[in-house]
Amino acid sequence: MATDSDRDIVRATEPVSELEKLIIDDPYRDWLAGEGVEIIDEFAFEDLATVPLGPWERKGGKGSVINIPYPMLINDAHLIEIRPGGQSEPEHHLYEEVIYVVSGRGATSVWVEGGEKQTFEWKGGSMFTVPLNAWYQNFNASGDEAARYLAVTTAPVALRTYNNADFVFNNDYVFKDRYAQEETTFSGSGKLYSGRVWQASFLPNVPDMPLYSWEGRGAGGINTMFDMAGNQMKGHVSEFPVGTYKKGHQHGPGAHLLILSGDAGYSLTWTQEDMSDVVKSDWKVGSMVIVPSAACYHQHFNTGSRRARYLAIGYGSGGEAPGLFAPFAGSGGADVSQKDGGMQVEYEDENPLVLDMFEEDCVNNGAMPDMRRYFPGRSEFKAALPS
Repeated sequence: MATDSDRDIVRATEPVSELEKLIIDDPYRDWLAGEGVEIIDEFAFEDLATVPLGPWERKGGKGSVINIPYPMLINDAHLIEIRPGGQSEPEHHLYEEVIYVVSGRGATSVWVEGGEKQTFEWKGGSMFTVPLNAWYQNFNASGDEAARYLAVTTAPVALRTYNNADFVFNNDYVFKDRYAQEETTFSGSGKLYSGRVWQASFLPNVPDMPLYSWEGRGAGGINTMFDMAGNQMKGHVSEFPVGTYKKGHQHGPGAHLLILSGDAGYSLTWTQEDMSDVVKSDWKVGSMVIVPSAACYHQHFNTGSRRARYLAIGYGSGGEAPGLFAPFAGSGGADVSQKDGGMQVEYEDENPLVLDMFEEDCVNNGAMPDMRRYFPGRSEFKAALPS
């Protein structure tokens, strides 16, 4: 995986000519060009805290837009850094936005035209959503340190659908079903539904929130799914034990995987059945891996000495990403076996190189692998395991 210092950053060019627009019109890329924001076309990041950012003044200082290298992505990510004591300009828009705070502390005010502002405080590890088309403004509460956050948004599909930035950013419609200005909206409270679904608009501390058994993904993992302000953007937090890995699976592109805890691990992505095109992305706390294509299988591995926890944010159960929000995905879900019409690869059906690679990586990290119980038919292991 390329280090952040080696990463190519491309500044959006000026909007293309009228003749070119007739041929290659892309309202989303035109909007980015008008913003003058730097664009990173990549799907694996060693550390979000060190990704270089360009100027994005109206967001409060700096920022870059992360696009996976996929032609018509549903969502993108805005990595923003608010300067010490700084603030963003007020804005509202017709695309969804889910924010995870990478570092720092601050506050956000949310309101609708004619209504009172609701302000709540956040810190590193907090996650929240701004209800669709509600006004909001972000503040850095520290006078000494910058605050950095990742916002996963549906800006690409909104701007390409309406093909009118003024409509997206200056529409007066109030989605009362999304935001009724209840006092508890951003209090940190919520409601737990069956299927491990936590409904809330603000989560104060995602790395430490309670999780629940998810046997379907394998290896003793635990999980909580999120439903936030009626969004089609969904997410979940998963955690799995030392020396284990989750079952490989497939769903649409754009799921952003942020590593919240664990000493060492990696993700594999591939599209070919023989895994001849497999890509290994090593990760640590602060890393991010994005599912780069609709045809991409992916799998996550804990090769460290601590339990590993990650947060996944992406488009939900419909559209180009069926199965990301597994409990609502039906028989074709990402946690349903391929044998039953789903998109999950069972342990006994995976390529033998997956286990070989995992055992070797565990040994290199001084960790004891604990996956043999799932492979009673495997008698040979290439790695020299610790005694």
